[in-house]
Amino acid sequence: MTLKDRVKLYATRAAIKGALRVLPKISDERWLSLVKGRVYRLEKKEERDFLENLLINIKGAVDRMSPKVREKVVMNLINNAMIQGQPKRLAFAQKYGIRVPNLLVLSPTMRCHLKCYGCYAWQYSKKDDLPYDVCNRIIDEANDIGLYFFVITGGEPFFWENLFDFLERHNDSFFQIYTNGQLIDEDVAKKLAELGNAVPCISVEGFEKETEERRGKGAWAKVMRAMDLLKEYGVLFGYSATATRYNNELIVSDEFVDLFVDKGCFIGWYFNYVPIGREPNLDLMPTPQQRDYRRRRILEIRRTKNIIVADFWNDGPLVNGCMAGGKNYLHINANGDVEPCVFVHFAVDNIKEKSLIEVLTSDFFMAFRKRQPYTENHLRPCCIIDNPNVLREIVAETGAYPTHDGAETVVTCLAKQLDEYAEEYKEIADKAWEEEYVPQEEEEKVG
Repeated sequence: MTLKDRVKLYATRAAIKGALRVLPKISDERWLSLVKGRVYRLEKKEERDFLENLLINIKGAVDRMSPKVREKVVMNLINNAMIQGQPKRLAFAQKYGIRVPNLLVLSPTMRCHLKCYGCYAWQYSKKDDLPYDVCNRIIDEANDIGLYFFVITGGEPFFWENLFDFLERHNDSFFQIYTNGQLIDEDVAKKLAELGNAVPCISVEGFEKETEERRGKGAWAKVMRAMDLLKEYGVLFGYSATATRYNNELIVSDEFVDLFVDKGCFIGWYFNYVPIGREPNLDLMPTPQQRDYRRRRILEIRRTKNIIVADFWNDGPLVNGCMAGGKNYLHINANGDVEPCVFVHFAVDNIKEKSLIEVLTSDFFMAFRKRQPYTENHLRPCCIIDNPNVLREIVAETGAYPTHDGAETVVTCLAKQLDEYAEEYKEIADKAWEEEYVPQEEEEKVG
């Protein structure tokens, strides 16, 4: 790093630290100007709008954060992940010809204390966990190339005995944790407030009825209590909802979103059920019409609600299509298998045997990158349900292995049904793309 770069980074860090002290009092415009090098370097309007909305919501949440959460959000998430990591990321890109992903998803354990229908996490034991030293090496290697934002999933992360030691050891990184929320008591909320570098996102299926049908009696009350405690102790948190054919409309309703805004949720994540796992069921998938309805509602929620919402399948325009294969992110499961996506259960490499750089530059991951985006219509980003031929081609081309029993069904016995779904959704998505996104792109080119 040159002296000029060092001075620039130091000045940026100092400016953000100064802003931290007065953040609630400064204007949104002033706040954005401090990070505009990151925000306005984005070319697409929807990307800029989303990131600006995120930053403004962070600013608006400052007053309810604990002191340590406030510090870590600004210094780890904004300063380290978005700004200070840039020289390392640039050096990696120049050396390898590919960009560093924005985040890494890690499943250190598949263990869980619940026995939800359709889930087999409770069958795993501690011997199935990813070794702790490997988990630490992954984060260290990611930091070395400028990656400071991580997602922890599982299994149930709060069932992992090493979680708090892990968060403390990597206190210059920022983490989002997907959790069922059942183990978040007062001691856990207090510890998260003291550490400051983790945002729990609690899974719900809908309201009390829908959540307890899957997670068991009493689960809803524990979710509500967990959120109350996190809010009380100043921890940022959110909710996570998987859309099925039966709850798709419910989880984007005003009543649903307003409840979680009132509970203090900072972010809401939406996932589309896809037929993966040991007992895939296409009948649970939202129909193409339902998926488009949810897409339109997500856009409306962003405009009208005081919360950040993101839809893993419908927000392709924000990330230029598919994120997999290290383009924007990757997943390392509890066995160490490195998957291109949390939902693509195929791998070629295992992190116990390879470095993170070796994985990112592998032929398997490059097979995804060289095909991305799979179509000009970024409303159809997915290689599982939108462009299923792509996944079949890559698996055949690279000899990728399924990472658990039954994972291969998406490229074998379910192939015909997924092709039919993709064709039906294509008609809807192509019409929406032509009407809503193409005119915007043309306008930006003229501008």
